[in-house]
Amino acid sequence: MSDTTSSARKPKGRFSRTLLSLAVTAAVGFVYFYVSLPALNFHDGEFYSFLGLLCLVYVVCVFLLSGAPHDNVVRTPGEKLKEWLGFVKSRCLPVGILFAAVVAVAVVGQIISLPIFRASAYRDLLTVETGDFSTDVAQISFSEIPTLDRKSAEFLGDRQMGTLSDMVSQFEYSNDSTQINYQGRPVRVAPIAYADLVKWFTNRGNGLPAYVVVDMVTQEATVVRLQEGMKYSFSEPLNRNIMRHLRFQYPTMMFSTPEFEVDEDGHPWWIAPRVVRTIGLFGGTDIHGAVLVDAITGESQYYEEVPTWVDTLYVPELITQQYDYHGTLINGFINSILGQKGVTKTTYGYNYIAMNDDVYVYTGVTSANADQSNLGFLLCNMRTKETHFYEAPGATEAAAQASAEGVVQDLGYVATFPLLLNIAGEPTYFIPLKDATNLVKSYAMVNVAQYQIVATGSTVSACEQTYIQMLADKGISTPEELPQTQASGKVAEIRTAVLNGNTYYFLRLEGEEVFYALSAAQNREVVTLNAGDTVAIDHAVPDEGSESSILDGYTLTIVKRALPAVVSEPVHIQEFQDSASGDELGVIGSADSSAAILTTP
Repeated sequence: MSDTTSSARKPKGRFSRTLLSLAVTAAVGFVYFYVSLPALNFHDGEFYSFLGLLCLVYVVCVFLLSGAPHDNVVRTPGEKLKEWLGFVKSRCLPVGILFAAVVAVAVVGQIISLPIFRASAYRDLLTVETGDFSTDVAQISFSEIPTLDRKSAEFLGDRQMGTLSDMVSQFEYSNDSTQINYQGRPVRVAPIAYADLVKWFTNRGNGLPAYVVVDMVTQEATVVRLQEGMKYSFSEPLNRNIMRHLRFQYPTMMFSTPEFEVDEDGHPWWIAPRVVRTIGLFGGTDIHGAVLVDAITGESQYYEEVPTWVDTLYVPELITQQYDYHGTLINGFINSILGQKGVTKTTYGYNYIAMNDDVYVYTGVTSANADQSNLGFLLCNMRTKETHFYEAPGATEAAAQASAEGVVQDLGYVATFPLLLNIAGEPTYFIPLKDATNLVKSYAMVNVAQYQIVATGSTVSACEQTYIQMLADKGISTPEELPQTQASGKVAEIRTAVLNGNTYYFLRLEGEEVFYALSAAQNREVVTLNAGDTVAIDHAVPDEGSESSILDGYTLTIVKRALPAVVSEPVHIQEFQDSASGDELGVIGSADSSAAILTTP
């Protein structure tokens, strides 16, 4: 009777332990999936890690729940090992086979995805066309040139958040900005974030009430308040976290990091590019469409071709990686290692430029030796991946930065990563210069072919004026190419201001509403001007359709001095007020309450 009962209990205990092991494995797997969010996709390496973890957890649970034998028999180590192997064979064989299969598939998948076996496929990931610099990269308006780098823009955004007393205690700047074209302007947009978990708990019902826009040209930061808060973001720790929200809605899709953007109406979205592997099992990373998630409601939709207002689909890191494959494997894998004939690669950094209502990423191209010279540069549309190579031999970006810093070394300014522009038909590095507080204080332009030609200026227009004049002096361009014009007349009004530590005089001529801004450091005679003096001012040409009341002035010529005013005998202030006529120009006060009346001669 007892033997029958014992034999009946054994299967029941074994079955219970198996169920408990499966339950523990499922719990660990759920926690891992919830935290790590692997895509349930055979092309995702994390999926194999997930399966391998489940197998190991199950085996460990079975071992721990099985216990040691209770027959009081002393066994040698060899006998114990044999007994455990028998246990594994009888209880964990299917799981062991699954684990071995997972490891084998992952290893084989890695091997067949290596560039050594698929060099031509990797080379063709990016289609690169050769472009004509002067034709494709036309001289663009300076209202489209970003004058900030990412770090400076995020510094301004964070500082702007600090000025909002109703938000600064609950929210903070996220430091996760995206450069886009918004209503024809290059800007960086970033959501705000909850300051901490307590602030999240107390504010999560209403969501994030605003996002920050930093104009990359004017350097103005604006906090845009929303009528309804954003419920989905990276600062959400639970189900409304944007990555977790995407994974639960699209469990088999692989995504790159979602980018925050706003459409032309200012509505916030998350752009999640869909990642695909096109070579072997894990190789040939590329983008195929994107999921657009409404940051307020969480509603999402997958687009194979994204709307035209979307600016960031192909991130710079992916573009440079694909070009490096293209450039290094152009003549096969062996040549990329040994002969390196025709091998090229991208330089160490990149920047953005706005053209044709799209955002393009720019990076230099150098030889395999990585010397101090570039062969040319790439421009790639970040929405369509249309890529062009432009041949422009010259200095690398690092050499241009060092050249620009050398001109302002007494001021201690630091050069940001350059942007390539077409100035007077010449490939030119445009480099904002920052001080120790990450604020842009000056600008430099460095000729790519002759990087000893360096011009600086406190404004973009002034820098361009000086640079083109230097090109003319070197015989590279002609003075007729200078984008300027001249105004002349009598000075009607003079105002002064100190901007970034430099004194500027703002002159308005008679019959005009526009003020011309002249730097006292570059035009010392401006400090001697008086109202009525006749002058000629070379100044920037206003942008087409622009209604700006201030134009950058470059050079000042004093044509004629106004006749000096005649000072009559002193009178008391009260007497002057009683007798003043329309011919007096003004009053100069004195310490004894008398005054000198300025009259016309």
